[in-house]
Order: sequence, then C-alpha cells, then structure tokens
Amino acid sequence: MEKLLFTVEEAGEALSLSRTVVYDLMARGLLESVVIGRSRRIPSEALKALVETLREGLGEGRHPSTRMGTG
Repeated sequence: MEKLLFTVEEAGEALSLSRTVVYDLMARGLLESVVIGRSRRIPSEALKALVETLREGLGEGRHPSTRMGTG
C-alpha cells in the first residue's frame, strides 16, 4: 500500500528540502497539512500538488525559488 501521510521530516526528504523550508511552505499555505492529535502530517497528494505548482511556475520562465518566494 502506498504511504498516504508523511511527517515533516519525511516530506522534506521526499522533496529534497530542509525541515525549515517545509514548515515555511506550510505557513504560507503552499503545502497542505493535517493535524492528528499533537502530530502534523502532510498528505501524499499535497506533495504532488506542490511539485505540480512549481512545475507550472517553470513554464512561466520563473525559477521555482522565485515562485515560492524564497529567492
């Protein structure tokens, strides 16, 4: 079965991003997350949606870091 929810650390690893950047993406509403008890998890579909958003930004001739507001 495919994994459905990722920890912040696992999401960062999957995206090749730091934990801090993942938290920043969530804070800016660019990466969806859910809270279960005291834990925060990122749905696999949210990771795919973020990558798609970044890819669409490349079509506009913009670097992904500019699209995310980090550059």
